Amino acid sequence: MEERPVPGACVWLEPGLRRVLAPNPSPMTHWGTNSYILGEGEVAVIDPGPDLPAHRDALLAALRPGERISVILVTHAHRDHSPLALPLAALVGAEVLAFGPAHAGRSPRMAELAAEGIGGGEGVDAGFAPHRCLSDCERVCGPDWEIEALHTPGHFGNHLCFAWGDRCFSGDHAMGWASSLVSPPDGDMGAYMASLERLARRPWRVLHPGHGAPVTDPAHRLAWLASHRREREASLLATLAQGPATLEDLTGRVYADIPPELLPAAARNLLAHLIHLTERGALTAGPGTLEDAIYTILDDERQR
Repeated sequence: MEERPVPGACVWLEPGLRRVLAPNPSPMTHWGTNSYILGEGEVAVIDPGPDLPAHRDALLAALRPGERISVILVTHAHRDHSPLALPLAALVGAEVLAFGPAHAGRSPRMAELAAEGIGGGEGVDAGFAPHRCLSDCERVCGPDWEIEALHTPGHFGNHLCFAWGDRCFSGDHAMGWASSLVSPPDGDMGAYMASLERLARRPWRVLHPGHGAPVTDPAHRLAWLASHRREREASLLATLAQGPATLEDLTGRVYADIPPELLPAAARNLLAHLIHLTERGALTAGPGTLEDAIYTILDDERQR
């Protein structure tokens, strides 16, 4: 297990890859945001992180004499990943690439829920917009590096992972220290599970996440993350089999194993599960909004 890195220090993870930790630790960011420098000479920065002068200066100090940042890649538009992108690009003359602006990549259903004001919005960098939008499977090249953009919605609609050979910059979609927050309408549980399955089909050697240490057993970790979500879903259905309940009631019962200060985030994850199950026809919800509704399991699901 890697010890906690020093914020601002440049750590070479392997030839052609450096990491600089931003000084923004929290319960949601672990040690802070990992910013990666890919290549040598003409380099790419992946997830420049929060717009903090100390972190900007640390990224610039991590460059060797004569090196320059030509491309800035952003996994998703959360305030711990994207705000420094445009100011840094303006300073060094780089191009910012991402899937799209903050609300890009939402499914039609999540777009409807956003219009209805379902909530969410935790940590969103609402003003983020890249210089150029990347398509799924599009490749970006430097003199000594090439990556492939993989659209992996779930934690966030515009979330990208970046494949670098058998290494994956996995953003917040797959991390070793915690599972991801999936908060509708920015997060989508059905999309999250599909994106996990997509990542699991590749033979990764290592995942470099947005927070925490490198994941050196990617297949095991991706399988665990999917199993963890399925177990939460099974627990939710078992609880509803005892009778209809609200989101608030379900959160306290399904997430009885976590500290009280984490329950608000747990409720957002649980809402994502409830929406997913409702869309699949396993539950009914009503009256009122999805956040206030009474959820009822259908007989066909109860009998499984």
